[in-house]
Amino acid sequence: MKTQITNRLVIGARGSKLSLWQANHIADLLRAAHPQLEVSIKTFVTKGDKFLDAPLAKIGGKGLFTKEIETAMLLGEVDLAVHSLKDMPAELPPGLMIAAVTKRHDPDDAFISNTYASLDCLPQGAKLGTSSLRRKAQILSKRTDLNIEDLRGNVDTRLRKLDNGEYDAIVLAVAGLKRLGLGGRITQVLPREICLPAVGQGALAIEARSDDATVQDLVACLEDNATRQAITAERAYLQVLEGGCQIPVGVFGQIVGGELKLQAVILSLDGTKKISDVIYGNCDDAAVLGRELADRMLAAGGSNLLAVLAKASEEE
Repeated sequence: MKTQITNRLVIGARGSKLSLWQANHIADLLRAAHPQLEVSIKTFVTKGDKFLDAPLAKIGGKGLFTKEIETAMLLGEVDLAVHSLKDMPAELPPGLMIAAVTKRHDPDDAFISNTYASLDCLPQGAKLGTSSLRRKAQILSKRTDLNIEDLRGNVDTRLRKLDNGEYDAIVLAVAGLKRLGLGGRITQVLPREICLPAVGQGALAIEARSDDATVQDLVACLEDNATRQAITAERAYLQVLEGGCQIPVGVFGQIVGGELKLQAVILSLDGTKKISDVIYGNCDDAAVLGRELADRMLAAGGSNLLAVLAKASEEE
């Protein structure tokens, strides 16, 4: 299906404060690049927004935050969607594509506490909140003595639970906090040696229909090539490993001295088993590098870790 109207775009977005900030940010950039363009935003409540009492891994993983918007896009109700790239599944539905990737900012995770200055300062048995298996496993790898509990809800809700004393500390994405003007709440940016980011964390993805050349041309001005190369490697890595389920994996690509550096980690749920590796190569071979690193890590024991994770998931 092709959009026939070239001077009007409808952006699909979730109704959360962060999602609306992101959609409005992209809308402003498009209006500045194309003064004749009329841009509006249509909001959706996704399954991930409705079911807040269960861990994401148990109710479907990342696609929970995109499916309703993607369905509307395929039906022609909206022209494009703006997502936090880290919320997008490794595989997109047929007929859709990532038409543009914005320049990545602040890819790391933030430790937030009203009492303790850093992760190292948390006392034994302290309660730390996160909804991410990736964060949980990596933090447990560093601090096996912590009590890590699930934390769902939008950014304001999570901060409120911390402020109400339900947790001693929580972990959120640095980028999301800064986009909402809440960078001052960050107590510590977790070093990547402790917590590698999620695929695409810190970047925004513009999703569009694969056959809609008009929209693809309009959003081309948002594309950042270095970020695209990095996330292409990251997503290729993840596609080899997961398919669609949530697993404790961190992966981060960046251009270093003209080369693409991709580092990754696979962990057991309790963080006691950990496989990490890094690969360097030509930026134009991003997808190949991602798959090569994944294959290497699977051969080094990652396959066994993933088999245990899959079995545990089936038994729940």
